Amino acid sequence: MDTVALILSIIGSLNWGLVGIFKFDLVAWICGGQGSIVARVIYTIIGLAGLWCISLLFRDRKAKTDE
Repeated sequence: MDTVALILSIIGSLNWGLVGIFKFDLVAWICGGQGSIVARVIYTIIGLAGLWCISLLFRDRKAKTDE
């Protein structure tokens, strides 16, 4: 789950980079606009992945390396 959330967060950050630099929203372009249902679902999934990645900051890293 962590890897999937990280990949989705990277995709989201790349999309925001495109918006910031080129004013081009790749997700909206692929899905037919920001208001389309598909785009909104993708934005929501990427947002949830970002929230999941916040939990990575607070996990005990030593426990993972001991395994």
